[in-house]
Amino acid sequence: MTATVTTPRTRRVRVPGKRAVLPWLFLAPGLLLALVFKFVPMGKGVWLSFFEVRPFLGDQWVGLDNYTRVLTDHRFQDAVGHTLLLGIGQSLGAIVVGFVLALLLEGQARSLKVIRAAVFLPVVTATAVVGELWRLMYYPTSDGLVNSALGFLGLGPTPFLDNPDTALWATMVMGIWMVAPYNMVIILAGLAGVDRTLYEASAMDGVSLRQRLRYVTLPAIRPAIGIVLTLAAIRGLRVFTEVYVLTGGGPAGSTEVWMTRAYTLGFTRNDIGGASAASVVLLAVTLLLTVTVNYFRKRGDVR
Repeated sequence: MTATVTTPRTRRVRVPGKRAVLPWLFLAPGLLLALVFKFVPMGKGVWLSFFEVRPFLGDQWVGLDNYTRVLTDHRFQDAVGHTLLLGIGQSLGAIVVGFVLALLLEGQARSLKVIRAAVFLPVVTATAVVGELWRLMYYPTSDGLVNSALGFLGLGPTPFLDNPDTALWATMVMGIWMVAPYNMVIILAGLAGVDRTLYEASAMDGVSLRQRLRYVTLPAIRPAIGIVLTLAAIRGLRVFTEVYVLTGGGPAGSTEVWMTRAYTLGFTRNDIGGASAASVVLLAVTLLLTVTVNYFRKRGDVR
């Protein structure tokens, strides 16, 4: 009788193969570009914010003096105030207009798809091009498009961008026109998930349109509104191109915002340390605001 010898089963050890490496190969070019053109310059900017940058003479360590000088500068304080006013007004206006557009353009009809694509064009158009178009529309004489429309109402031509009292508000209108279609798309995605039976039941109960919007639509699209608010918090503080193209911060500094002030310090006054300090403060405030908005958004979703 022959005995059989049983050998213990060998345990397979998984070795990372091509499937584990392949995604990183696709990501490598983008990660390399982000490292070279984003994160390394960001770290360099933080480093320079502690120095008085003197080309060809050597940088001199000044510690927190750049931050103190920038934060106590009255022009920088005015720019922060303009940034907050422009960011809050532009964000709220874009959310309201985007919500209205989403309600008007909701549906599956082919004509609505064409209209939605046309409405979305300002988002995919370069900001510099949009700013130049609006600068022509705001032309201060009666030949300008906006002033021509006001002429039919019997109102005289208004120098929108040349008047310190109206320049910031004119910039805000252009910002709302640019951002509202982007918010519309996000809100449309939220509206697609609303249970239609709720509308039918509320209509049968005689609920008014206003009450349906308040008690059915708004609670259902709360996640979409949270995303829009988060993006608005980030975008509102980083406004630059539209202001730079329309007014360059003028007239008399009435439209100067956080980033245009940092740009002026760095490229006009050659104060690289001060510009770096202003940019670092902007980064810190943006991160803090984003985390705060996300916290309250998640807290609201739990409730």
